[in-house]
Amino acid sequence: MTLLRWPLASLLLLAALLAGCATLDEKQRQWIFQPSAGQPAWLPSNAEGLQDVWIEHRSAESGNPLRLHALWLAQPRADAPVLLYLHGARRNVWGSHFRIRNMHDLGFAVLALDYRGFGQSSAELPSEAGVLEDARAAWDWLAREQPQRPRYIFGHSLGGAIAVQLAGEVDDARGLIVEGTFTSIPDVFRSFKWGWLPVGPLITQRFDSAQKIAKVRVPILVVHGSADSLIRPELGRALYERAPGPKRFVLVEGGTHYSTNGVGQALYRDALRDLFGLGS
Repeated sequence: MTLLRWPLASLLLLAALLAGCATLDEKQRQWIFQPSAGQPAWLPSNAEGLQDVWIEHRSAESGNPLRLHALWLAQPRADAPVLLYLHGARRNVWGSHFRIRNMHDLGFAVLALDYRGFGQSSAELPSEAGVLEDARAAWDWLAREQPQRPRYIFGHSLGGAIAVQLAGEVDDARGLIVEGTFTSIPDVFRSFKWGWLPVGPLITQRFDSAQKIAKVRVPILVVHGSADSLIRPELGRALYERAPGPKRFVLVEGGTHYSTNGVGQALYRDALRDLFGLGS
């Protein structure tokens, strides 16, 4: 997730003065999601095994039929657990391929979703409500295609906030894993240099995970890098404190917003075994 820092706070204030609420909401959606559309110009060297999946549903928010692109990375074991991977802002599924591969190396079959407006999915500006619809459509696809396998939800950064909301709504998940995520978008802005600016009431895409995580009824693993300068570790810790149990917080020493998943593989493996009984 790459959020603009203090310029975003200033732009929000300016937009509030110069534009109506509808325009302000649209601009926030553009700034927060920063959707990257289109096919990649090149595929990573470790793209072998990644298969295209297409998921169709009609958006209740916009009323439009949507076609979502996802990548499926299977496991040879028929009983391997399945992970729904929800990426953060700006990067689409191909930009997250290394993290998808890391989670696969931990034993998961992985379905990685591009929300509307991202990658090869339908070109529609995302919103908090819209990406939750898309995540739910992907979860329903997994339930149909892999009905007998234990299913988990994973979200990185902004995807962590989507994962928290989804986990609170479904009743057939085995666990929730979030990495480099936060309590809410207003809290993220307050952690920046110009966080004292009074933009909180103007934020429409709030992603209030601190409130919504109380609805989650499965074990929760919260992972954060100690060197994450974009989403500070205190925000991950605060989200963990609001979570019901069973739960576990893993701080990966030296992990940044982008490297934590790889640097922390051994810690991930231990936590998955202890909290979810995976790989034991």
